[in-house]
Amino acid sequence: MKINFNDVVPIYLQIADAIEDDILSGHLNPGENCYSQVVLARELSINPATAGKGIRLLVERGILEKVRGQAMVIRDDAVEKIKKRKVDESLSAMVKALVNEAKKLDIEESQLINKIREEYHG
Repeated sequence: MKINFNDVVPIYLQIADAIEDDILSGHLNPGENCYSQVVLARELSINPATAGKGIRLLVERGILEKVRGQAMVIRDDAVEKIKKRKVDESLSAMVKALVNEAKKLDIEESQLINKIREEYHG
């Protein structure tokens, strides 16, 4: 996991996003234990409270759950929840920016859609 300490994005958000990326890529799987707060803090040389804040955010998002006697466990529906949130937040923002830029450049809707199709299908 890489954290950019010079980024404007808070470290705890970077931790949460990195864990979600590890889940999406299959490095972490539903039903498995997630990285612990202590391990994250030690490996990233950060305050354990910061690592804990990133983990708590994933609990709030419904990605992780505390299982009695164990560490935080990745929920069975974590992949679906991550994808939905990313579509709802990230993709929507990217599409909005793309459409705004296309309008500034006087690109017709059909041209933009054709360009997207070309990129999507390679």
